[in-house]
Amino acid sequence: MRAQDQAAAAAGDATGNAASRRWPSQVWFILGNEAAERFSFYGVRGILTLYMTSVLLKSESDATHIHHLFVSANYFMPILGAWVADRFWGRYQTIFWISLSYCLGHGVMALGDTFQGVDAKIACLYAGLALIAFGAGAIKPCVSALMGDQFRTDQNHLLRKAFAGFYWAINVGSTAGLLATPIIRKEYGYGWAFGVPGIAMALATFVLWLGRKRYVMVPPARKTRTAGFFRIFFHALSRRNERKPGESFWDGARSRFSDAEVDAARSVAPILSIFAFAPIFWSLFDQTFSTWVLQGARMVPYSIGRFTVGPETMLAANPILVMIFVPILTWLVYPAMGRFATPLRRMALGMFLAAFSFVVVAVMQTRIEAGEQLSILWQLLPYVIITVAEVLFSTTGLEFAFREAAASMKSTITGIWWLTVCLGNLFVSVLTSALAGGGGEDAAVSTERFLLYAGMTAVVAVLFSIAASFYRYRDAAAAMGK
Repeated sequence: MRAQDQAAAAAGDATGNAASRRWPSQVWFILGNEAAERFSFYGVRGILTLYMTSVLLKSESDATHIHHLFVSANYFMPILGAWVADRFWGRYQTIFWISLSYCLGHGVMALGDTFQGVDAKIACLYAGLALIAFGAGAIKPCVSALMGDQFRTDQNHLLRKAFAGFYWAINVGSTAGLLATPIIRKEYGYGWAFGVPGIAMALATFVLWLGRKRYVMVPPARKTRTAGFFRIFFHALSRRNERKPGESFWDGARSRFSDAEVDAARSVAPILSIFAFAPIFWSLFDQTFSTWVLQGARMVPYSIGRFTVGPETMLAANPILVMIFVPILTWLVYPAMGRFATPLRRMALGMFLAAFSFVVVAVMQTRIEAGEQLSILWQLLPYVIITVAEVLFSTTGLEFAFREAAASMKSTITGIWWLTVCLGNLFVSVLTSALAGGGGEDAAVSTERFLLYAGMTAVVAVLFSIAASFYRYRDAAAAMGK
């Protein structure tokens, strides 16, 4: 090689290496969109439970049931959003157009405050929650997948930090929403408390639109003629009795689909065996917005000047702690753990910690039921524990889903990941309704109920650890804890 060619090659390698170490600039539009969208969602969700009990006069069990049914519907919609994105519109178009219905939902929620009758308020509540559940849920798998699409294959080593940054943006927005809306509610009423998050959602949509010419757009499978997971799965299922000896379940689909398509769908199956354990984690974590808020309403608020820490504002402890723990775990703890820090080991540890947090909450509830006046600051202890659990389980789950799924299945598998949140919340909703039959309105918040959830989660965590030990990673770096 001539000297000038060697110099050019060296310069190209240096440029390529430098580029492989930098985040693509368009990622910042996606992070900004996510932060504003999370402000809108958590701004409403943070005040929802007490709105139902104080304004709509719902019982604690009914409020818990409705809240988790809303969250369950919200996290069911990622399946629809992933299907639309992967098969028809692509990720960006799906996010943009569905965000408009999301904005409308906030408007309907705010409109409810203008009515005097409770029935009209309830109608607006249900309509608004339905639109928000559809909008927030359908775009969910597309946003994280769109961010992942911006990284080239030689930048895969940046994905862990990128998803940690994505999760950090989520928590910046949710912190602001959880702190702001209780203050807005107190000063201006529920109409503005529901309306301001709608303005934030409109801003989120605008920020996403600003980066439209810079995004790496992965075309939907309809345009690439790549078959989707469910189409391949159901075809293989219909041919299950026609397989030859020695053929796998998926081989029945090879008569109609290419080997690449079948192998892509096949990559989803072992991931589903891991995700099957995830709902129990979410059945605990999402109770911070229902039963933990209701428990906090029975505790003594803490005042700092004119600012009062009540059950709604205490919710902000979680995202604040996440922003502290994500960099600590990502940049310090995981590297120090080395090979032990595989995604599934982190997730298992997160499940055990979630169970322990409910043991702590149960101990606090015992003291409350005994008549003690506990400061709401006591809730910081279980918040710290369950937040570490969330970082270990949730950020890792997103990373695991994206790294292990085939390229054509990334939105689908991310949507299935969010479906586990749906099932966890549906479990809480159904169990709360079933156990509230003759228990009165306080049945949703009790020592026995908290211990029940802790015990179930501990058992599932053990089963998850056993199943994880048999999992074989597609991504060799993930298997090494990198």
